[in-house]
Amino acid sequence: MGGESKAKVIPLHSNSGRSGAARRAAAQRAEASRRHPSLLADPEGRASAEQIAAVVREIDGRRGPFAGVPAEDAGPNELAKRIAAAAEFIRKRMTGDYVVDEFGFDPHLNNAIILPLLRVLFNSWFRVEVSGIENLPETGAALVVANHAGVLPFDGLMASVAVHDKHPAHRDLRMLAADLVFDMPVLGQAARKAGHTMACTDDAHRLLAAGELTAVFPEGYKGLGKRFKDRYKLQRFGRGGFVSAALRTKAPIVPCSIVGSEEIYPMMADLKLLARLLGLPYFPITPLFPLAGPLGVVPLPSKWHIQFGEPIDTAGYEESAAEDP
Repeated sequence: MGGESKAKVIPLHSNSGRSGAARRAAAQRAEASRRHPSLLADPEGRASAEQIAAVVREIDGRRGPFAGVPAEDAGPNELAKRIAAAAEFIRKRMTGDYVVDEFGFDPHLNNAIILPLLRVLFNSWFRVEVSGIENLPETGAALVVANHAGVLPFDGLMASVAVHDKHPAHRDLRMLAADLVFDMPVLGQAARKAGHTMACTDDAHRLLAAGELTAVFPEGYKGLGKRFKDRYKLQRFGRGGFVSAALRTKAPIVPCSIVGSEEIYPMMADLKLLARLLGLPYFPITPLFPLAGPLGVVPLPSKWHIQFGEPIDTAGYEESAAEDP
């Protein structure tokens, strides 16, 4: 039809519009990737080394202010320190880079394993307070003489933590323990590693002569296994061999009182017949042991106070005084 005008054809899909939108989206992704490589939309894309370094610097910069510490002052966290300490401990144990003395004392193991375990009881369970720590010498020998109680010898262990943690020189307290301790398979080895030895005059003299801070509990089993009704009453001391050792080595004697250990296991009775059958100095009956089974071995959380008294000088005595009972 000649008089009719041609109809306009309107395309259903505009290819030019779609391609333009796609170009704009690609340009935006490229710009975003330049700002931060983690925004790359292309899963096959790879950030350059400079981009990765920029991300690390940004994370470190934001971590410091978030923790309240400037980025330049932010050091390794506590977990990193513990991992590094554990790795160093394992390295030294495997390479043999540690020293053990003639008594079996292993300071490396004691500081890394034994003391941290005892420190939990010292700080959180018994909440031990310490006074008179200045009465212990910074160097040289001294004989610490303390009371003894509590069914199990936690008082000596807490005294060793008190001396190591509270003394300015962080000295090790070398305790003289009963033979029964060293007859036990695991406990005896642990006691040796912690620096302790048998309670005899020869070992006491050797420790003091070497300038060690030595501890003795003259009440022995009589104090450790006394009943709760006799708490805070000193029992008869032994034969006084520790005094002879102090006089021979001219070491001062430092009295020590431990309050609180009497209450961790209230001992109501002692089954002497069962103790003899088992080869023990006593068999305690407490409100929780043996009725509560293994839970009865857990000490009660009493409040402790350890006080070191003024030293008693022995340098003025003659050599013959050590033989005078």
